[in-house]
Amino acid sequence: MRHFVDLHLHSRFSRATSPAINPACLSRWAILKGISLIGTGDMTHPIWLEELKVNLTQRDDSFYSLKTEPEGPRFVPTGEVSTIYKQGGRTRKIHLIIIAPDLEAATNFSRALGALGNVESDGRPILGLSARQILDIALSTHSKMQVVPAHIWTPWFSLFGAQSGFNYLEECFGDLSGHITALETGLSSDPAMNRLVSALDGYALISFSDAHSLNNLGREATIINGSLTWETLVEALRGGPNLGGTVEFFPEEGKYYLDGHAGCGPALIPDETRACVGLCPVCGRPLTIGVLHRVSELADREQPSGPRLPDYHLIPLFELLAQVHGRGLKTQRVVADYNRLVSEFAGELPLLLEADLANLETVAGPLLRLGVERMRRGEVTVLGGFDGRYGTITAIRPKDRVVFSRSEPPD
Repeated sequence: MRHFVDLHLHSRFSRATSPAINPACLSRWAILKGISLIGTGDMTHPIWLEELKVNLTQRDDSFYSLKTEPEGPRFVPTGEVSTIYKQGGRTRKIHLIIIAPDLEAATNFSRALGALGNVESDGRPILGLSARQILDIALSTHSKMQVVPAHIWTPWFSLFGAQSGFNYLEECFGDLSGHITALETGLSSDPAMNRLVSALDGYALISFSDAHSLNNLGREATIINGSLTWETLVEALRGGPNLGGTVEFFPEEGKYYLDGHAGCGPALIPDETRACVGLCPVCGRPLTIGVLHRVSELADREQPSGPRLPDYHLIPLFELLAQVHGRGLKTQRVVADYNRLVSEFAGELPLLLEADLANLETVAGPLLRLGVERMRRGEVTVLGGFDGRYGTITAIRPKDRVVFSRSEPPD
């Protein structure tokens, strides 16, 4: 059995997040997305922790579910920690995903961090500790704690980020490096890009949504095959045989894929940035170096190699439906179609990845079938994101709507 897992997300207690995020809504949206196991997010925040304890009950498989929906989607305590510190003469800014075996371990970890910094002002606490110190605290809190470097190529806050990261994992975690077994690719990179760097061959590559709103859950996910227990989750994080691959953004859609300045434009590919010695051709200031450029700096291969698992590049269903109808993501028709289709196909991810195309055409029409088919084949038009601006991935063009207009139901 294939399970979709999303462990990097946030509660309403993190900055720039939806106020609607609560345990019940997370469970409901996990069902809509087809997610079997979802992280709680923000497990270091004391108020959110208490809310989780009130609303969740532990299951026989060691995970949790809503008390009101004991057979619903499973939860596991997770959180993200932001570290800002000096090392090697530079300011380092690293984000880490922490996964706890239970809420008691999450509480003890929160208390340990709270003794050293402020964990109450933000669901993703910002601490003046090193990434190695956070890893050490996690392991000291509970031997089963898992720590995963988050979105490892993002320029400003990541392990290998151009602005504040490292060139080697061992520089960051030192003598505790052996406890890091998995790396999160992030929205602006995919496994093929990461497998250009031979130093990453020994690590499992995983993907999660980093969702700050409910509709973004599952926009990236990790696939686990077989039974879903704490033990199989840990084995997947070690690259074990039950790790079935990842669900990915097209990396060009990520908001840090290319180089550039959002206020200036246009986006630049690495060779163009090198030609202008890293300076914006419009304003003359240093460019924000994107993920594609940073990967090229550390790559020692021309083609991906090393351990390869399936990775499926998807366009979120809201975006596909907006392209089908030529309307906004939150318009009434798009939302109505979304709710109808995810109910019909047992979730968004099963629809996008697994639905029979002929059946999809019968239920949703030929235009959505065309979009899903092109998406699965990678036959899309891309416009790369840069410096905080998301890119665009187009599977359905205006002329397609004209061709298939007679097949669409009337408004």
